[in-house]
Amino acid sequence: MKKGIIFYLHSFAGLLSGIFILLLSLSGAALVFHEELDTLQYPTVVSSGSQMLSVDSCYNNLQKKYPHADISSCMIAENSAKPFVFTVYDSSYKNGSAAMQVFIHPQTGAVLQTRGGSDDMKNNFMSWLAAFHSSFHLGKTGEWLLGFFSLIFLMSIITGIILYQKNIVAVLLLKKRVYKKNNLHQLIGVYALLFNLMTGVTGFWMQRYVFKKEFYSNETYTPVLKVSPPLLFHFDSAYKKLQEQFPDFTASVIYFAQLKKSKTAIYGSRSSNSFIHSKKYADVIFLDSTGHIAKTAFVNDIDPASRYDIINAQIHYGKYGGLPVKIIYCLFGSSGGLLSITGSILWFRRRKRSITQNLTT
Repeated sequence: MKKGIIFYLHSFAGLLSGIFILLLSLSGAALVFHEELDTLQYPTVVSSGSQMLSVDSCYNNLQKKYPHADISSCMIAENSAKPFVFTVYDSSYKNGSAAMQVFIHPQTGAVLQTRGGSDDMKNNFMSWLAAFHSSFHLGKTGEWLLGFFSLIFLMSIITGIILYQKNIVAVLLLKKRVYKKNNLHQLIGVYALLFNLMTGVTGFWMQRYVFKKEFYSNETYTPVLKVSPPLLFHFDSAYKKLQEQFPDFTASVIYFAQLKKSKTAIYGSRSSNSFIHSKKYADVIFLDSTGHIAKTAFVNDIDPASRYDIINAQIHYGKYGGLPVKIIYCLFGSSGGLLSITGSILWFRRRKRSITQNLTT
């Protein structure tokens, strides 16, 4: 009787979350290669033979092109073959209500291309896919669904472990009796067990906020387009001084201060960080309106709760270990979708068998 209840819960959880887990599994497997796939939609940079421009020059050129824009951030060009990517809010794109990305030539400062943000499926597919993976493009409703189905997914994994615990050992010991076509669902479940348990737990932890009362507040934010001021200081000069103090720090993304009392945030990473931390977003250095360091938020120095959240996200998205880890994440990340498909096939077979037996009795 107890086993029957667990089997019912396992089947119910699988059927209820099946389509969502399939979509999340496939999108997550692709997002492991977010940066690599996204660069396929980058404009081609033809070298001019000159030195790379400073961030200051690119920012000034952008202000000339979009004098009434809110310039939010800049992804720094890694080399002369990669463009600077600025995130801008301007009335020329959806009246400034959505982000626009502007690609700047690293040597000439010319605008190479523009595209939308996560709402631009055609030209910015990976950002669109990332937003789909985190909310199904349904806003707060989608965020809640993601949190809910992460719990259901965990329930299906735990009940599966209880139901097939004997077969788990048999599969790992390569017993011939379990390696059958009809056991494909169990075989996939066993080999991907730890991975799916890891992604389920880390995914739920990232969405835990949807179960707090603050999530259900009726407060709504209406974005207001504000013209960005000229740079408050020479960024490149400030960055050189910053590197003298922290020589192993490499900047990746800059979030520009919009007010004199605000701080410019530089996201990057130090080479001394452990392998588990992202090479781009683990550490933050804040500069004041004069370009001096106001404070730092290095991943090894922040409070344990915040550090755990960063590690949790790194593990969930596979942002550590390089290409081998990405390949493993991509392969095992697809297993959730395969489990949804094979589980549904098993359920329909049992359903059909049950109906046939009832008709013949």
